[in-house]
Amino acid sequence: MTAVFPTRAAAIAGHAVQALVDEAMLTPKPGLVDLRGRGAHADLSWPLMCASACVLGPYFERMAQAGAALAADGPALRRRIGAIGRAAEAAMMAATGGVNTHRGAIWALGLLATAAGGAGSDGLDAGAVAARAGALARIDDPDAPVVTGNKGERARIEHGVGGARGQAQAGFPQVTAHALPMLRLSRARGDAEAHARVNALLAVMARLDDTCLLARGGKPALLATQRGARRVLAAGGMGTPIGRRLLGELEARMGARRVSPGGAADLLAAALLLDRLERLVLPRREQTTMETE
Repeated sequence: MTAVFPTRAAAIAGHAVQALVDEAMLTPKPGLVDLRGRGAHADLSWPLMCASACVLGPYFERMAQAGAALAADGPALRRRIGAIGRAAEAAMMAATGGVNTHRGAIWALGLLATAAGGAGSDGLDAGAVAARAGALARIDDPDAPVVTGNKGERARIEHGVGGARGQAQAGFPQVTAHALPMLRLSRARGDAEAHARVNALLAVMARLDDTCLLARGGKPALLATQRGARRVLAAGGMGTPIGRRLLGELEARMGARRVSPGGAADLLAAALLLDRLERLVLPRREQTTMETE
């Protein structure tokens, strides 16, 4: 199957949207929205998540365009994409009736789309794109609110963890050092693509100080989830019967606590975006056909 994009920025945005859709529809995901249900989120559903992702497409395109136009001026670029990101969040909230579907993903994938937009046209190395995004995240945005009051921000401060901002400023280490290597390892040993993606999610869940988990269940929920994810992976992940059984047990425990690894889900989407871009050669010409899954 192929998709035709009129510009390079549109191609990057299209893959960002597809990464969010792929994450929303990936099944099973403990505590998260998937094709079976709402997980721990009473106000979310996979159709709403997919609709939200599509709303964000034009904003990711504008970020990629800014990345190309302002690549040499980091402060100006940071300020520009901050404004685009806030507009994207407002559009998301309007489209979902005030439900936060993708606030963290706008931050993560927006930075990566910007970094990809400013990259060379011969290809996109995941580590290099993540490093450029990290450098951009470390630049202050003078127009950003000092305090947002979001649950993730409150959990980050209360528990003294880096949160989404810390991950971005460090160059997305959970993505480059854990999610992507697990995705590739799972594929190499013959796991189904959906199983490989769940394993990549588990690789992040096993280590990330997820502010969504902390906000909903505190440190006990975070530590229990990390231990459970490590057990699934140690048993061979989703590609083995034991791994699938352990994942079901983890899901049951998380369901009883009503907790969700929302931060890990955002980083899985970031990994899927980098994986898609790295396996492509972005075009030099204005009209191109890019392979999609």
